[in-house]
Amino acid sequence: MRVEDSNAIQTGILIPILPPDTQKLNGLYLKNMDKIPPIWYHVDMEEFITKQDGFKGERIIVLPTEALQEYLNHPMIRRLYLTDVGFFPLARYHERIRKEGIAEYILLYCVEGSGDIWVNDSRYHLAKNEAFCIPSNHPHRYCASREQPWSILWVHFKGEDTQYYPFERCQVIKPTVAEENRMMSLFDLLFSALEDDYSLGNFIYISQVLSLILAQLYQRCNATAQNGQNKHLTYAIRYMYRHLHENLTLTRLSDELELSKSYLNVIFQKYAHRAPLEFFVHLKMTEACKMLKSTDLHVYEVAQQLGYADPYYFSRLFKKVVGVAPKEYKNGNYFYHDDAKIVHQKE
Repeated sequence: MRVEDSNAIQTGILIPILPPDTQKLNGLYLKNMDKIPPIWYHVDMEEFITKQDGFKGERIIVLPTEALQEYLNHPMIRRLYLTDVGFFPLARYHERIRKEGIAEYILLYCVEGSGDIWVNDSRYHLAKNEAFCIPSNHPHRYCASREQPWSILWVHFKGEDTQYYPFERCQVIKPTVAEENRMMSLFDLLFSALEDDYSLGNFIYISQVLSLILAQLYQRCNATAQNGQNKHLTYAIRYMYRHLHENLTLTRLSDELELSKSYLNVIFQKYAHRAPLEFFVHLKMTEACKMLKSTDLHVYEVAQQLGYADPYYFSRLFKKVVGVAPKEYKNGNYFYHDDAKIVHQKE
């Protein structure tokens, strides 16, 4: 339900209207929202929330600001800390509209069902086992699907380390099955910790669990597509290392890895900044440098071991890549640094 008439709400001060069965446990407001009438909350002149009847099994925990302020300067807490956390099961008619956004970041994790999120007029669909973080101070709206309303875990949080996460990209994160299990375990840990005391150690623990949740989503789950490319690149490079003594073609590499030539070109250019076969040649020349320095092999023997039947061709290629001829490299005080594509002379 959207808010159309806000005349009944006074403006200017945060006034939480708690239901009669609100319980206070260790300073936390735990609201059992079963069978309560619609409730209005006012946060500021631009933020209004409407609720239908409470969701059965709903759970909300709000950290008291007086306890939080005492610890905010601690270096292990100020980096990431939550202010509110909750779970709304089968949240039919759940909707939030904040025209100016809020100071906290809002993490939404959909356990069942689905819903939609709007940030700066862009729409994002959130389905089962997907997560989304709304950046702070961004106008937004989100609501449960009418047909399949979501069951949603949510966290409001702040902290210095938020700058290191890609929240501004507004991405829908899809964990794997194994990651879904870890996510639920982490949320269980978070709720358990929040029901404990307000000691400094427990606040540090809560911050660390929040960090684990965000790291799980944004450093592991969100990297799935990139990790897939990195895995393919790793497989390709390992295959190259196993076949340094051979002449490798892109067709053969493509067939062996069951990856297209164009895809191999894309991932090598993206991560290695070279075409696949150019990268393979550099691997060969790096290995040649090691062999020239660490063995008594002649130049033609090194060439043969690396799959070059013509030692003169090998020498020309070596000089092109390394910068000096193989014999000069073997007898001189040189060290090949492939990343910089230069030859360093040892002092």
